[in-house]
Amino acid sequence: MQLILQAIFFISVFGLLHSYLFYPLLLKWLAGEKQLSTDQYRRDDQLPKVTVVMSLYNEEQVIEEKLSTLLQQDYPVHLLEIYIGSDQSSDRTNAKVQAIAAQHSNIKFFPFEQRQGKPGVINALVENLQRENRLTAEDILLFTDANVMLKSDTVWNLVRHFKQAETILVDANMVNTGLLKAGISYSEHQYISSEVILKHREGLVFGKMAGPFGGCYALRANYYHFVPPNFLVDDFYIAMKAFEQGGNAINDLQAICYESVSHDIREEYRRKARISAGNFQNLNSFAYLLFPPYTKLSFTFISHKVLRWLGPFFIIFAFLTSGILGLLGSLFFQFMFGLQLLVLVFIPLLDKLLAYFQLNFIPIRNVHYFIIMNVALLEGFFKYLRGIKSNVWTPPKRT
Repeated sequence: MQLILQAIFFISVFGLLHSYLFYPLLLKWLAGEKQLSTDQYRRDDQLPKVTVVMSLYNEEQVIEEKLSTLLQQDYPVHLLEIYIGSDQSSDRTNAKVQAIAAQHSNIKFFPFEQRQGKPGVINALVENLQRENRLTAEDILLFTDANVMLKSDTVWNLVRHFKQAETILVDANMVNTGLLKAGISYSEHQYISSEVILKHREGLVFGKMAGPFGGCYALRANYYHFVPPNFLVDDFYIAMKAFEQGGNAINDLQAICYESVSHDIREEYRRKARISAGNFQNLNSFAYLLFPPYTKLSFTFISHKVLRWLGPFFIIFAFLTSGILGLLGSLFFQFMFGLQLLVLVFIPLLDKLLAYFQLNFIPIRNVHYFIIMNVALLEGFFKYLRGIKSNVWTPPKRT
């Protein structure tokens, strides 16, 4: 029995360490000095048409700035169309978009009268494009969120890589703005920054990545797959269905876009729990891609995503087994149990105490953030088990 408990403990610890430490270090070593291919479109080449696809819900605070960043792109205007769907917005979003669309013929606006969630809106927009024969195999779809602001050369930096026939998806470099020491913004920023680098290196090493940042990425139009109506995480589903057909994905660090980072841990917890439920939907849908585990796609999928999604269970198993083995007299496991008790209980309490006195110690905040996000993952798992009937939800407040 003790051997079984020890095996569970070490497997759990290895699962966590591999996803958060060993895998990033392996990618850093394998990527070395590698650079993205120089086989790219030039400005005087015949460039592909780009169709921006965007779903909105009550985005009156950001939509004017968002459309301004799209209309100011350093890309031929006659090759850039913007398709926007409003998911029954109840604020001034529709009026603002309609006013701007009236001045720009390349903006097509569809105010939907029934809520269907972001994936449903995206599906409807792409279906309309296909029905009107406005998409060819050479065209590029660019998916982006209303609160993600693009630099003037973002579209160009994404699209230039599609000169290579094997490139089917290009992800952007998400840069956070509005960081504050109070709240979780620094912790969230550090997590997102590390994810950007990880995805970039995955593209360099494997030509695959464990899903793009849904806020801004480009996809060959003929690789789009309609997202199931109750799915919560559309970008991962779209990417994995595209990878089924073959082809490569990369992240271009020069394709910069900006997103205001979250400060409120309650809002971020709610968002992470929802995403977690969607992650387990995707795990169920793409479980067959885990085997054999040594292919580029499966190794990336397991190392970057699956082990992290299972992180809450690894933490629970390691805590329980070390506690039991400690009670049975093992000094090593008594130490490990005490260490976990310190990390899982004492540090979050200390962070709350410091925050009460308006003191912000970022390393302690990072540990607290990591634990809270794993609790959100666990809640998302149980939401998935209870069944997800709708992907409609209210996004976090924009800042």
